[in-house]
Amino acid sequence: MSETANVEPAIAEEEQPDHAPPAGRRRWSWWVRLAVLACTAWPVFVVLHLILSNQFYWWGPFDVIPPLAFALIPLVLIGVAQLARPVRWRLTVAPVLALLLGLSCSGVNFGTLWYTPPSAPSDAIKLVTWNTQYWDQDLQPGGPHTTDDFYAFLRGLEADVYMLQEYAHVDMTKFHWAQARGIDQVARLRKEFPGYEIVIEGRNVTLSRLPVVGHRWLDTTKWLPDDLKTVPSALRDRPLFYSSQTLVTDIQVNGRTVSFYNSHLFQPPQRLMRLQNSPEGSMFEVDRLNFEMRLASFRAIQKDVAGNPNRIVLGGDMNTSPAMGIKSMFPDRLVDQTHALSSLYPASWPSGMRFWRLDWLLTTPNVGVSRYDLLDSHGFSDHSVQSLTLWPR
Repeated sequence: MSETANVEPAIAEEEQPDHAPPAGRRRWSWWVRLAVLACTAWPVFVVLHLILSNQFYWWGPFDVIPPLAFALIPLVLIGVAQLARPVRWRLTVAPVLALLLGLSCSGVNFGTLWYTPPSAPSDAIKLVTWNTQYWDQDLQPGGPHTTDDFYAFLRGLEADVYMLQEYAHVDMTKFHWAQARGIDQVARLRKEFPGYEIVIEGRNVTLSRLPVVGHRWLDTTKWLPDDLKTVPSALRDRPLFYSSQTLVTDIQVNGRTVSFYNSHLFQPPQRLMRLQNSPEGSMFEVDRLNFEMRLASFRAIQKDVAGNPNRIVLGGDMNTSPAMGIKSMFPDRLVDQTHALSSLYPASWPSGMRFWRLDWLLTTPNVGVSRYDLLDSHGFSDHSVQSLTLWPR
């Protein structure tokens, strides 16, 4: 009996698998492993985005992530972490960290919760800035939207100053640079807006009911790499479509000169995401061009704002969301007026869904803003209309 008792444990020990987990320790299920992967991968992405956005053109496709994702995804992952019971408390730290790091990219307008805009004086003016999506072309569903309808919509906005972008038409049968076609509707503008001064440079138009004392366009090309400075041959008859993305108009407002910067920047690099080449170059070359154009446009604005003693209003389609690192290139001298918007998540594009904020309005501190709205463009454009009440202090 004693011999049998001694043999049985030896046999049991020999049959124990070599890979069995130590006593008291269980192997993670596939679900826990997946939760750990998701909860740790997102904060790594957020850190990489904060480092690489606006540094390399090949990061451009990640720049177009809807900004709200930087708030919603970590909140979802915090819930996911609670289901991974063996490590839930340690795992929760990762998405919480990602949430804190990514809030600046989320586009959430916390300022609106405690900001109260000042009351407007009686001599305040109304400003409208809007990307018209190729002027009076009927490109949005729900039409027809005629040219008469387009001008009636513009007049109905009843602004003292209009800063309008995409004063051009588009021909989708052409390629790249040849797509944007110049137009001449000055006579129609004079008819529709009697008493307004009209300033047109490239694809930007500024209309003012107040006296215009000067205007200029900002040259982007001098900030471009040497191999990109030359205007493409398809744009030789309209070189400002390439050379300038900002029109500056100096306007007398209540006896003070205010410089209105009407801007429309190139789109962020995204052809890599679509794996789409173009007749003008590979997807890598096109994305690099867009990247360099955007940097050059901001540098031109920074340089001009730094040397401009006037009160300043900068607005337009910056093709820049709160998630993009390039937003740090807005001149330090200017105040972002987002806090004057009433929405907790202001978004201006595309019409209907509005996931992205691409249209911005900034001023020097000596310009007051009492009301700031993003208005529905009623099918005339894929961008919302920026409407503001402002005055020089």
